[in-house]
Amino acid sequence: MAKDLYEILGVNRDASESEIKKAFRSKARKLHPDVNSSEGAEEQFKELNEAYDVLSDSSKRQAYDRFGTIPGSAASESAGFSGFDDIFGGMGDIFSTFFNGGMNAQQRREGRDMGVGLRLTLKEVACGVKKEIVYDRLSPCPECHASGLGENGKEVTCPHCNGSGRVVSVQRTFLGDMQTTSPCKECRGCGRIIDKPCSECDGQGRVPDRQKVTVEIPAGIRDSQQLRLSGFGEAGLRGAHSGDLIVTCRIEDDTLFERDGDNLHVKTNVSMVQASLGSKMTIEGIMPDEIVSFNVPEGCQYGQVVRAKGHGMPRFRSEARGDLFIHIGIVIPKKLDKKQRELLEQFAALRKETISDCRSPLEKLRDVFN
Repeated sequence: MAKDLYEILGVNRDASESEIKKAFRSKARKLHPDVNSSEGAEEQFKELNEAYDVLSDSSKRQAYDRFGTIPGSAASESAGFSGFDDIFGGMGDIFSTFFNGGMNAQQRREGRDMGVGLRLTLKEVACGVKKEIVYDRLSPCPECHASGLGENGKEVTCPHCNGSGRVVSVQRTFLGDMQTTSPCKECRGCGRIIDKPCSECDGQGRVPDRQKVTVEIPAGIRDSQQLRLSGFGEAGLRGAHSGDLIVTCRIEDDTLFERDGDNLHVKTNVSMVQASLGSKMTIEGIMPDEIVSFNVPEGCQYGQVVRAKGHGMPRFRSEARGDLFIHIGIVIPKKLDKKQRELLEQFAALRKETISDCRSPLEKLRDVFN
């Protein structure tokens, strides 16, 4: 029997979004493998993440409430990117940062930059598109407004290092006394500690959370090109400056068009008559409802390329477009009726071309009686 997601989070079915977030943070801090080594804790932590995946998304929650099943398998599907392997600093790293205090040595106050990979189709890139990205990060703590202070709490000078952030230790060796300096373990190198810290974030001013952000992808962006969203990375310690979110665009191959910089290449077929006599043709363009007209030159050969100016990809942050190169294929009919064959034979005779009759004896006999 499927487990109740509301029961996993420990909230009522009518719980608000803020109540769901608070319940998730509270349980995550107790079940994370970094702090809970008991049997079954890791599995419970995975279930907790799955429950939050669904209940923190209004559309998924609505579907779950209606059908009682989990819609989809991961939050990354709604973001359009290839899962948490593409997030440089996923939920595991985020919790490790949170529980370990942010750094192993001297603690930095500014938040780190984060990165996500965003999958796009070629047609989305041609037009420009808005995409919603869902990712996990350390966000400003809503309980203490990122200050890290609990009720009647305050930030004071670390008594262990007197605010220097470093401590000096002396070790006696056979060579004499050796003096070493290391980051203060009490304040983790920042020189300040919290008296009566916030119970929600343990004085850090930031908590693990799921973030949704809409990013506008400009038309003509290239594969692997990056966009930087200021302030959407990891939140800083106790209200310090947040890092940035770096979005790396991954453009999928198109079934019809092949991109070459700002130019596009496409294949199309014409009949041998159209290739011989020349003709005016149309083909579907990369833009919505775009029809590209082009001329097949008289005597066109297989593999010949026709250029349609201004029908390629939009140039990045420009109104100009590249060109569309149309690669011509020629279709030879597999079967001819008697009249068509006679006309081709007459054509061959006019050009003084020698042809051999490759028809079967039965086909030749049929012509005698027709």
